[in-house]
Amino acid sequence: MKRAVLLDTSVASTNIGDQIIMQAVREQLDRPLKDVLITSVASHETMGSKGRGLVRTADLVIAGGSNLIASHMWARSVWRLRLTDAFIGMNVVLMGVGWYQFQSKPDPYTAWLLRRVLHPTALHSVRDDYTARMLASIGIGNCINTGCPTLWGLSRELCASLPRTKAPSVVTTLNTYIRDVEADRALIELLRSRYATIHAWVQTAEDHEYLRSFGADIRILEPSLAAYDRLLSSEPELDYVGNRLHGGIRALQHGRRAIIVEIDNRATEMGRDFNLPTVARTAFGRMAAMIDGPLAININLAGDAIVRWKRGISDIVEASA
Repeated sequence: MKRAVLLDTSVASTNIGDQIIMQAVREQLDRPLKDVLITSVASHETMGSKGRGLVRTADLVIAGGSNLIASHMWARSVWRLRLTDAFIGMNVVLMGVGWYQFQSKPDPYTAWLLRRVLHPTALHSVRDDYTARMLASIGIGNCINTGCPTLWGLSRELCASLPRTKAPSVVTTLNTYIRDVEADRALIELLRSRYATIHAWVQTAEDHEYLRSFGADIRILEPSLAAYDRLLSSEPELDYVGNRLHGGIRALQHGRRAIIVEIDNRATEMGRDFNLPTVARTAFGRMAAMIDGPLAININLAGDAIVRWKRGISDIVEASA
């Protein structure tokens, strides 16, 4: 039986949003790897002996989404690669992986390390054009922009079914890693002026106290993806307006109208590349106009690129000894 290893970006992660990414990763791998045994190794921790053994004997190693790559992999990167990992033949294939924030050109060590651990000839799937350009700058040009796997199921038919007019209630998220208290306060006040009820979802432990600081009227959900899914499924009329990217994408997956507030390169780049419904953090006039609607959401999926990438990983498995 053929074997694949998935570098799981939700293990040892403090952000529930990574669970949304990995769920989409697994769903999208179901058909191209239907006869392949898939095991997992944490990407957010350095590999132990068992993980290294799984990687060595795998026919295919896939990195599942998230901000895994940075310009200084030795200093600040969520992908915990060690120098010794460059010598075990990892041959990792990227799947919707993105760059950690807007950064300078990768340093020489990072360029060397990535060229050693990434598959030299396979087609890598990246989250946005920015990531593709950064990898190309260090000689890794075998990349294709597919967007994050969480977008791959947002079909034209689903987008056409999304509500265009404002709902009476809203669910929001606030990112506590990239804080702007005044901008976040203005966002909450805008939501109060437009919606009768404000729900809030917590993606990290720090989110709860931060959200509570903006008023007791905000109805904070239980801190789990299941609780968020229940709200999205059960509330008959509900919008999403918030500054956590995957909180908004999850709402779209559930057929909800969503407006994603840009706070970093992820929403900015994917908004530009795929026509996600995003808005700049302090563009409150534009934000109000989007909320008041009508708002048509038409996501431009990279369908051909996704098909090419899936065909590529199937070919790697079939060609393995």
